[in-house]
Amino acid sequence: MLKIKSFFLFFLFTALISCSKEDPSPSSEAPTIFAVETANSEIPYLQISTKTDILNEPKVAASMTVYVHKKKVLDSPIGIEYRGSTSYRISDKKSFGIETRDLSGAAVNLSVLGFPAESDWILTGDVFKASDNIIFDPSLMHHYIGYDWYAKMGHYASRSKFVELEVNGVYLGVYVFMEKLKRGSDRINVKKLVATDTDAATISGGYILKIDKTSGSEVGSSHPLDYYLNNWDDDCRYTAQNSFRSDYDIFGQPMNAAPYGAPYSPQKYLETYFLYDYPKAENINDAQKNYIQTYIHNFETALLTDDFSTDSRSYTNYIDRASFIDFFIINEVCGNVDGYRLSTYMHKERGEKLKMGPIWDLNIGFNLQDRVPFNDWIINYNTYVTADAWMVPFWWKRLMEDPQFRTELKARWIVLRSNVLSSSNVLALTDMTSSYLTTNDAIKRNYTKWTGINVDYNSSMTELKAYLRNRLDWMDSKILGY
Repeated sequence: MLKIKSFFLFFLFTALISCSKEDPSPSSEAPTIFAVETANSEIPYLQISTKTDILNEPKVAASMTVYVHKKKVLDSPIGIEYRGSTSYRISDKKSFGIETRDLSGAAVNLSVLGFPAESDWILTGDVFKASDNIIFDPSLMHHYIGYDWYAKMGHYASRSKFVELEVNGVYLGVYVFMEKLKRGSDRINVKKLVATDTDAATISGGYILKIDKTSGSEVGSSHPLDYYLNNWDDDCRYTAQNSFRSDYDIFGQPMNAAPYGAPYSPQKYLETYFLYDYPKAENINDAQKNYIQTYIHNFETALLTDDFSTDSRSYTNYIDRASFIDFFIINEVCGNVDGYRLSTYMHKERGEKLKMGPIWDLNIGFNLQDRVPFNDWIINYNTYVTADAWMVPFWWKRLMEDPQFRTELKARWIVLRSNVLSSSNVLALTDMTSSYLTTNDAIKRNYTKWTGINVDYNSSMTELKAYLRNRLDWMDSKILGY
């Protein structure tokens, strides 16, 4: 089985990486034929053409043509940029951020591939670097199947479809075209919060927070492309403008050291920062910052001080416990080693409690990692990795100490195992997805493009399905005993 190297090995391997020779150069005009023969493939084919080099930011002007069954269904101006922090550095197969635009260059909402009209989209490529034998997801389906399950559990998840991508005449393989997580009636549906929303009736929502690395817009500056190959410090530049810190460390003890230290300071592993995702850091005002900071503090304090030997709970005044349970379940089923500590979204609607989600970024999961044993909870990450810059907050182990939380978790698990997460349904989606990619020869084309790592796709699928069977059975053994 292909295993993923730890973050620290990534750092050593990639500190001196130069620009990938696979990066497509700009062309003078859009290509008129596909870069590969797709025969009768049902998978949509995207051609993107730029006149200047693609940057990490800002987005550069480009055009995008979408074909379905080789018939043009969309032709639009776009803006495009590379996206990802660690993944950008360690992968030859880059991911992209897309903004659909009008002829004047302004963002415009468009329906792409049948999704609700919006302007912000993502083309996610699986992390692949042959020179270091790094591959996160040989199945190409981690995001797709995880988001599908979460949506069927009753939550918003980024709508996603497989596509084959060509940029400036260069075929780049199989990608997942998906919605960018953002506020909106068809995405994270919280009310719009503007600067004047500071009274008691409006200040309670909506907010979107995330626990994540800082990069890109959070850092607030653009650089030459080669800068982003080694800008590790930018992953850890927390400031009072872009974030706030929990008042408690990862063990639930009060934090005494001052926040916003230098990147990777000795205390960083103890800290949990919440990034302002909506309103954006440049838009959220002091009153709104104070509100959401106080709300999180009061929740954390209640969670730590509630007496779980009694029937009374105060932490449930602040959170929608059902959303926390589903967030726990999906991360644990997917073995998401980045779960809870990175790419972790939460949102608060006006007048409502804090909810976890949507789920995001599942590429390092499904037992293709070496940090948490197969037969343990991902929330116990801190037991096995003692000083990562990003650790799991105390919330999850504390919640699992609550008999009421465990009882509700058990009840929800029993329901999900009878439908969405039954072994037969889980394996059926996996088989259907694999069949879709192989029957249309997309897997063959992808691994003809991306070579140098011995990927036996059939073996990868056998291992993925074995993992899912064993993980579901193991979770049964734990949860049904509560």
